[in-house]
Amino acid sequence: MVENNNPEVSIKKQCEMLSIQRSGLYYKPCGESALNLELMRQIDEEYLLRPFLGVPRMTEFLRRKGFYVNPKRIRRLYRKMGLQAIYPKPRTTKPDEGHKIYPYLLTGVPITRPNQVWACDITYIPMRKGFMYLVAIIDLYSRYVVGWSISNSLNADFCIELLKDTIKIHGAPEIYNTDQGSQFTCNEFTSVLHGNDVKISMDGKGRAIDNVFIERLWRSVKQECIYLHAAEDGLDLYKQLSEYFKYYNQSRPHQGIENAIPVELFKKAA
Repeated sequence: MVENNNPEVSIKKQCEMLSIQRSGLYYKPCGESALNLELMRQIDEEYLLRPFLGVPRMTEFLRRKGFYVNPKRIRRLYRKMGLQAIYPKPRTTKPDEGHKIYPYLLTGVPITRPNQVWACDITYIPMRKGFMYLVAIIDLYSRYVVGWSISNSLNADFCIELLKDTIKIHGAPEIYNTDQGSQFTCNEFTSVLHGNDVKISMDGKGRAIDNVFIERLWRSVKQECIYLHAAEDGLDLYKQLSEYFKYYNQSRPHQGIENAIPVELFKKAA
């Protein structure tokens, strides 16, 4: 879809028109060993089902599958994948300087209309010879994926660009919910929300149920798309996800919304 030698439209402009990151276009498979890539794939699948597994129990799980690994390696892969065992734990550290943690605002709040609450998260995506990261924003009332993007790094830039583009297309929600990841707590990200009069909500640390809807989205994306067809590279991954999210939004019934299709409920905002 991107023409490298187009004399009239630059690659940057083409990427903007297609809503893709240039980092995904230029992506080269990461330099992890074949063993580490297989371990990361195994970790991703097991963590999707059991996000409460920390490094010790994940190490034991992999050993029982025949991988001779130690906790040090699995801990490094957890960090690289952006994973952390989910369970309630005391807050013993402070956020980075200038990074404010906001309270969770959704307890007991009825979600009754589109664009009332959006939720956002990042997940690791395995490919045949590497990996990337997917960020998505979902409207909680309709389960409609209002925006998504891929990147080869976990920096905040692609999350900020996605947020700006999604608000430009759909308008701003009333509440925006994320976890406490540094991508979402940095001033550059929260200033976009403040500038659009959006209330910021963040999951409690170690709370598995606070962002349950987007966790279900990751399960659907991975089990119905990613694990079935391993992408060759960033462009192939972008094409697969484009097709899947079109199906997810416009054709796939959801039991949680009485078998309605997300686009049917989301368009009520119009």
